Amino acid sequence: MDTDSHKQACIFHSKEPLALEKGGRLPELEIAYHLYGAPPALGKPIVWVCHALTANSDVYEWWPGLFGTNALFNTDDFSIVCANVLGSPYGSTAPLSQGPGSTEPWYHTFPELTIRDMVQAHERLRQHLGIKQIHLAIGGSMGGQQVLEWAVLQPTLFQHIVVLASNAMHSAWGRAFNESQRMAIAADATWKESAPHAGKAGLAVARSVAMLSYRHYDTYAYTQVDAPHQLGNYRASSYQRYQGEKLAKRFDAFSYWHLSQAMDSHDLGRHRESAAMALAQIQAKALLIGIANDVLFPPIEQAFIAQHIPNARLEVIESLYGHDGFLIETEKIGQLIKSFLPCKSN
Repeated sequence: MDTDSHKQACIFHSKEPLALEKGGRLPELEIAYHLYGAPPALGKPIVWVCHALTANSDVYEWWPGLFGTNALFNTDDFSIVCANVLGSPYGSTAPLSQGPGSTEPWYHTFPELTIRDMVQAHERLRQHLGIKQIHLAIGGSMGGQQVLEWAVLQPTLFQHIVVLASNAMHSAWGRAFNESQRMAIAADATWKESAPHAGKAGLAVARSVAMLSYRHYDTYAYTQVDAPHQLGNYRASSYQRYQGEKLAKRFDAFSYWHLSQAMDSHDLGRHRESAAMALAQIQAKALLIGIANDVLFPPIEQAFIAQHIPNARLEVIESLYGHDGFLIETEKIGQLIKSFLPCKSN
């Protein structure tokens, strides 16, 4: 029976304040999430997806091939949950949400977030849904950071985790890319305004910068080839502009600013002696997947994670698409996950 059409888009409203790691406070929360298939209470294995920087809670939309009808993760076999992170413009409490005691959005007054704050929101939703154990948590990039943070905070919650193209602490290289993107937003003369359109042109530039870290030299050499001896109207130039304009239409600069700062905050070792000791607390069986030519989260970072989680396996795949391979190479990734997870009973 095909039940993948059983998709619910939901909002969880929590009136309990959330104290944030950097000292701010959200007086209440809204968390947008998607639930696919049977309610978690009905006993099917639960897969919880943590999404990356600019994605949303509709994992069937942005991770096809891995999630969906006839895919590895489908609603015949699993109950699937994906929650939109705090700070994102796709339904959860964010800078363009109405501020406390006001009819206006937060805009520049929105408090700074960390990955740990995002996980605390996931925890609140998990408890609301009555979930006591999660068969598998999976995430790539910023999503992987959330999975690791959560697995450290709640060592007995997960049976398995799959972390793709991510790290135990955000690198100086990653922070430099993020700061360069925020500099592009800040250079937009509209950024000082308190308006939904503030920083939009800067956001387009920020996305163009980000694409250079998401892809690879070989990606552009293969996909953006110009005619011999061409002068002007270069494909790579139009591609960068297209990618920047496309994100600026669907995202906002305020969310991008805060989510990139949250990535920069990622450090499993904060207040835990070291990242290695934090990883050693994870009890879930772990699969780490790296992309061989990922310039943003190189495989050495996944190797560090695998080295320190007690029950972990590391796999590195080849991809033309660099870091974005974790979204694109679903056939390779699916085969690795199939061999990692226990066989389904007949």
